[in-house]
Amino acid sequence: MPNYVKRREYETVALTKKCSAFLQNKLLSKLKDFGNFTITCNIREYYCGKALYDLGASINLMPKSIFKLLGIAYPEGKIKGILVRVDKFIFPADFIVLDFEADKEVPIILGRPFLATGRTLIDVQKGELT
Repeated sequence: MPNYVKRREYETVALTKKCSAFLQNKLLSKLKDFGNFTITCNIREYYCGKALYDLGASINLMPKSIFKLLGIAYPEGKIKGILVRVDKFIFPADFIVLDFEADKEVPIILGRPFLATGRTLIDVQKGELT
């Protein structure tokens, strides 16, 4: 027997589900695209329409136009402790006010701090926020 051919010992290795699916050439089915995570919300008595949940944002954003509608007596920039109602729940949120034109459908952007305050769980497979 030549030197480069050596006897190999084999052992059984437990595979994870992902490895097993890969080896069996089974691809996971593509999930439905639910689009953006949005939910209706109110700030004070003003109905904001839908707010966009942005998992990549580390701040909450509010356009200057909504800031003016609320009649808040704080200077522009950062406003703290604004109560945001989502469904039957009310959460405090800090916002950065920017001078940009508000989107008619989704004027508010709620980032990770807001989601953390509400202890939001996101089920991407079902397209549900809880």
